[in-house]
Amino acid sequence: MLLTVDVGNTNIVLGLFAGDRGGNCKDTAVLHDWRMRTDARMTADEMALIVRGLLGDYSNKITGIAALSTVPALLRELKVMVDRYWPQLPRVIVEPGVRTGVPLHYDNPRELGADRIVNTLAAYTLYGGPAIVVDFGTSTNFDVVSERGEFLGGALAPGIEISIDALAARAAQLVKVQLVRPRSVIGKSTVEALQSGLLFGFAGQVDGLVQRIAAELAPGAEADVVVVATGGLAPLLIAESRTITHHAPHLTLRGLRMVFERNIT
Repeated sequence: MLLTVDVGNTNIVLGLFAGDRGGNCKDTAVLHDWRMRTDARMTADEMALIVRGLLGDYSNKITGIAALSTVPALLRELKVMVDRYWPQLPRVIVEPGVRTGVPLHYDNPRELGADRIVNTLAAYTLYGGPAIVVDFGTSTNFDVVSERGEFLGGALAPGIEISIDALAARAAQLVKVQLVRPRSVIGKSTVEALQSGLLFGFAGQVDGLVQRIAAELAPGAEADVVVVATGGLAPLLIAESRTITHHAPHLTLRGLRMVFERNIT
């Protein structure tokens, strides 16, 4: 079994795949997945304790590991954890020098988060290109994929949860609300007004940016651009967006599996 680990700024997501190589990446689904809170002060031993606890009996059935971290402080701890607790297993930690098969058309590729590269690989492999990946996480990432699978760049916007927290912290009469669909766009209470502004406002942001990106990416053929939504908050926006064409909740984990197979033969 292949263990995939995506260390993000807000959550650490684990995924388990049957087998670690030789399968069809397009058809391989995640067998099990888990989510835990990210703590930048976490040590390798603390991370291992939680990971092994979540995995349970699967911990002794792992035959390979593919992982990434967008949190610099946890990248070293991630490597130490893998070396200390699964020293005998083949592993791939996505960082500069690892083969991903994704050409990077970016001024400074070292600035790129590993998740954006992995998402590009997975989106192109699963859906083709040109494509736009909208990753709803701590930030909302718009990653642009060419018709040849190249990473062309993108846009970054504050994430939904960051915006909710900022409103509650900076506005004395506004409270932190549960992000659910209100009765109407015209809110009849402060809570509904906030829910409307957040939910429909972010949906409008997504559609507006996607339309502008698609116009640059495929002039005259914007309808051919695939728009893939991923990330923990994606389900909230899919129903309100007019441009999202696919939902891939495990896009990053599936991309990690693809990178593993490219590097471990």
